[in-house]
Amino acid sequence: MNTMTLWHISLWEFAALAAAALLVGFSKTAVSGANTVSLAIFAAVLPARASTGVLLPILIVGDVLAVLTYRRHAHWPTLWKLFPAVAAGVIVGTVFLMWADDQVVRTSIGAILLLMAGVTIWRRRKAEAEEEPDSLATRTGRVKARSYGVLGGFTTMVANAGGPVMSMYLLSAGFRKLGFLGTSAFFFLIVNVSKVPFSVGLGLIDGNSLLLDAALAAFVVPGAFIGKWAVNRINQRLFEQLVIAATVVGGAQLLLR
Repeated sequence: MNTMTLWHISLWEFAALAAAALLVGFSKTAVSGANTVSLAIFAAVLPARASTGVLLPILIVGDVLAVLTYRRHAHWPTLWKLFPAVAAGVIVGTVFLMWADDQVVRTSIGAILLLMAGVTIWRRRKAEAEEEPDSLATRTGRVKARSYGVLGGFTTMVANAGGPVMSMYLLSAGFRKLGFLGTSAFFFLIVNVSKVPFSVGLGLIDGNSLLLDAALAAFVVPGAFIGKWAVNRINQRLFEQLVIAATVVGGAQLLLR
């Protein structure tokens, strides 16, 4: 597959990608799930499949900055519970990419994101109305972790869109703002780094795409600092509403393209 190079895009296209890279930094340190907008911008400027290979290293830069910022707030028991299911989802996503075209990928991911947002809103309202017995809650928690883990692995491999899925899981699990950001930071750093060999094998990452990444990576850093400044000024309820809204917007964009 021919990946995109720095000299194949116009100045305006580069400006759009730079703005998307800045938003990646912001989403990693403030409103996780907002980078679905970045995904849509990359897919609009570049060929949809090739855009996933260009975006992945940008996401990893944002993940490193997020880990440095929120490393003390990660909840490792949750991470260990998710990783096996996520690994299965990544493998399924890799197989899916071998035959799916761009339209199938966009439609599938958009539908999953909107479904996850709807399920999360429903579960939160149900939890406010009634309390499950401990044994049922434990079984439900295991099933939920596996379901979200597989979907998260699948969506992050296919379109770098695992952020909204895992955001929905962490919100439904009752994570507060800093715990949410710290846990998701380590989760996506580990998952995104593990995706690199698969993306290289599929021809989505090569020297040309990495040159474009090198030019865009500098824009992630100011976005991360803006996010760190903003998150201290967002209360918990608004934070949750922004995460859900970003998920809905990202899902709708993918379905309507």
